[in-house]
Amino acid sequence: MTTSQALPSPRLIVPALGVTQILAWGSSYYLPTVLAKPIAADTGWSLTWVVAGLSLGLLIAGLAAPLVGRRIHTLGGRPVLAASAILIAFGQITLALSPNLAVFIAGWIVLGFGMSAGLYDAAFSTLGRLYGPAARHHITTLTLFGGLASTACWPLSAFLVEHFGWRGACAVYAAIQLGFSLPVYLLALSRGPLPNWTEALSEPLETRERPTTKPTGAIFLILAAAIMIGSMLSTVISVHILTILQAHGVTLAAAVGLGALIGPSQVGARFIEMLVSRYHHPIWTKLASVSFVALGLGLLWADVPIIAVALVFYGAGIGLESIARATLPLALFGAADYAPIMGRLARPSLIAQAASPSIGAFLIQSLGTESALAIVVGVAVFNVALTLVLFALARKAHR
Repeated sequence: MTTSQALPSPRLIVPALGVTQILAWGSSYYLPTVLAKPIAADTGWSLTWVVAGLSLGLLIAGLAAPLVGRRIHTLGGRPVLAASAILIAFGQITLALSPNLAVFIAGWIVLGFGMSAGLYDAAFSTLGRLYGPAARHHITTLTLFGGLASTACWPLSAFLVEHFGWRGACAVYAAIQLGFSLPVYLLALSRGPLPNWTEALSEPLETRERPTTKPTGAIFLILAAAIMIGSMLSTVISVHILTILQAHGVTLAAAVGLGALIGPSQVGARFIEMLVSRYHHPIWTKLASVSFVALGLGLLWADVPIIAVALVFYGAGIGLESIARATLPLALFGAADYAPIMGRLARPSLIAQAASPSIGAFLIQSLGTESALAIVVGVAVFNVALTLVLFALARKAHR
């Protein structure tokens, strides 16, 4: 770091971003899980179109991601995250007041910009911009908060829908964004000058998190592909997991209970990673992530007697994926242009997430659940091979 100013304390920044991440995820990405059916039942709109709002929002988020990364790089996270709270609130108000489906979809377009500026990638970029190479531990801690988003906000959404209706629930979330998240961003993130990070390249890949290459060429493309595939797999499974489990003879109630194991497995894996991250390079986190995902999905496809084991492995894998997608670019490319790099990596990932639910549905309807799951397992194994290639290329580039 070439500047000498004191950095803001992560003891304030990380918990502040952690709580706002829970609320941002809960009021955008996880919203349709609880509200989709009540919205369709109340309005008569097609459930497919209601859920499609999220896909459109993710598409918009992906298109906007590089711009968000550049803004965080030049301005810092404070104005961008503050803007996300305003955009998410405005999108929620638009949903709450929507008289027809067209306005409802427009609300999701606004939410898409808010998600791009306010979810993980923006928060990770903010920490990387502030703390440079030291951001890895803070990013891992932040993911522990993010893993609680569905646990906290699904019951909250259900409570709000029951007592205020779906429109009232959206209005309450808008009020939370403006009355809580916006002031937290403005107060917790300082206006001070941004650090200017410069890093040496002398330490070996296995021991220290030093940049090994420039964010161009094969390493960047393979990393982007591996992150994109990981995002696709997690989205497909999160949307269709109940259908997959029921195809294995599990009742709906039991499937819901088994699916609930995924969240704690994510948090548990992230907690272990937080304890041991200082001892290994993030490439090992990425390799563990893709391996656990492939193992978990493979066990599920093989119809092992204890389905819970498969879901625990899968949950641990996607939990580590959230950390690897943030810390591995920092280690490979350095902190100097971390935010723009994260924006470039986020674009294909978010666009793939937008298409994933429809792709999963098409495969299940066309080929059947078992064949669709076999394809998903094949893609997961391919991602393991891709990560091994990434590891080899990174080592070669460092020499």
